[in-house]
Amino acid sequence: MSIKLIVGLGNPGFKYHHTRHNAGFWALEELTQAYATHLEAARKFNGELARIMVDGRDLFLIKPLTFMNRSGQSVGPLARFFKIQPQEILVLHDELDLPPGRMRIKQGGSHGGHNGLKDIQAALGSADFWRLRIGIGHPGSRELVTGFVLTRPPQSERDAIKQCIDEIRQHKKALLNPEQARTVEAINGFRPS
Repeated sequence: MSIKLIVGLGNPGFKYHHTRHNAGFWALEELTQAYATHLEAARKFNGELARIMVDGRDLFLIKPLTFMNRSGQSVGPLARFFKIQPQEILVLHDELDLPPGRMRIKQGGSHGGHNGLKDIQAALGSADFWRLRIGIGHPGSRELVTGFVLTRPPQSERDAIKQCIDEIRQHKKALLNPEQARTVEAINGFRPS
């Protein structure tokens, strides 16, 4: 099955725009530019949405405008309305367990404590969607996580994350078929220069 919906996770509002938790938003915005389209308000789906044709098939790009822990309120209604199966969804999100400049793509699995993934999983009734995890690093202690994800990364880390996002852009077409081994190898094997 190919991907029909790409979701970028983050928190809405200028206050959060440059914070680590918004890496998924950054990646989605880059893909939106790469596909030469733009996001428009879609109140029905609690987000900003673009709908384009790629190789004769619909592709939806959405940035939920709920807060991170309510992302399912955007993804669930959209998936149901357009009859998109969980395995046809790719979620771009920040990942504490990977250093900046590293990323991983996989299908299914645990939400790992990520509130955005947890809410999407609940809304879809399935964990079978694809995730592209963009490394942001870890503060070293569980108690520091909330403050860490809601602050700006230093420029060196931002540059490493940006290299990941540039790589995502380069593989925009391959990501529509993420089960292919070479797509997985290219994403999971990426190292920043």
